[in-house]
Amino acid sequence: MAGAAKTLTNLCPSFPFTTKPQNPLTTHHSFPSTRLRHRAISAVANPVQPPLTTTEGQYRVDVLSESLPFIQKFRGKTIVVKYGGAAMKSPELQASVINDLVLLSCVGLRPVLVHGGGPEINSWLGRLNIPAVFRDGLRVTDADTMEIVSMVLVGKVNKTLVSLINKAGATAVGLSGMDGRLLTARPAPKAAALGFVGEVARVDPTVLRSLIDTNHIPVVTSVAADESGQPYNINADTVAGELAAALGAEKLILLTDVAGILEDRNDPDSLVKKIDIKGVKKMMEDEKVGGGMIPKVNCCVRSLAQGVTTASIIDGRVPHSLLLEILTDEGAGTMITG
Repeated sequence: MAGAAKTLTNLCPSFPFTTKPQNPLTTHHSFPSTRLRHRAISAVANPVQPPLTTTEGQYRVDVLSESLPFIQKFRGKTIVVKYGGAAMKSPELQASVINDLVLLSCVGLRPVLVHGGGPEINSWLGRLNIPAVFRDGLRVTDADTMEIVSMVLVGKVNKTLVSLINKAGATAVGLSGMDGRLLTARPAPKAAALGFVGEVARVDPTVLRSLIDTNHIPVVTSVAADESGQPYNINADTVAGELAAALGAEKLILLTDVAGILEDRNDPDSLVKKIDIKGVKKMMEDEKVGGGMIPKVNCCVRSLAQGVTTASIIDGRVPHSLLLEILTDEGAGTMITG
């Protein structure tokens, strides 16, 4: 078992990574116990701790050894992660996501990060006295707002994430949909009311494949242009789903501010851990899925229909939720299968 820990260390010279110690997780696990499992995951991902006792060191070795089948399952596979919500606003959760991505890259997975940046956009619009207007949950994007969206997402949020990933020990490359003709946009159906809000018309993943094949982590923001060069703001969940399909990804993961899909929207303990497309469509017909969860579920269903193996909606408020989703049986939210 010590060999597993040594292997992880050798795969990435900067492993383990520096971040603040996290509070114990509240998700339930079976090995070796909830308390010990949480301490083990925290110990692996958060090394800034007092010297380990023999027992605590054994926890690390145990969790690394238990992770081996999951690493073998996903090694060499592409996973697309949509990053947003609380995980983007909290510095502690942001560090958790970044370190998780770098760790997964170090053990052989091929992550792609997709992001939006709504709160940061609102902040800059406020500084410039431009009101933020929403219709049916979508941002109304006139020419002035679109300029700010491009500046914030492409020039600030994207480059900040690239810098953080590089600092954590991997090599990231920031892209918008316009780079390498990665995404071609078209106006959304309600463009007359929403302005420059678009949807994905076409994906050309060539530039992504070359980066992934050379062990870079692509960081993609959800701005793209149409055939005439006009930029559009596109929903980041949609972009993540379309990229996952175009890349033939093993897994699509959407980080959210909820536990996942709930059997009863009013009961946070009614989490649906695993469901297939037929089942989740039935839940939507029965109006058990509603509000902001509907477009996320539709995004997952569409990506699965295009060949993605599994899609998960996970709780981004839980530290190291990416590791829990990929390297444990328990997961960190709801997994939808084809």
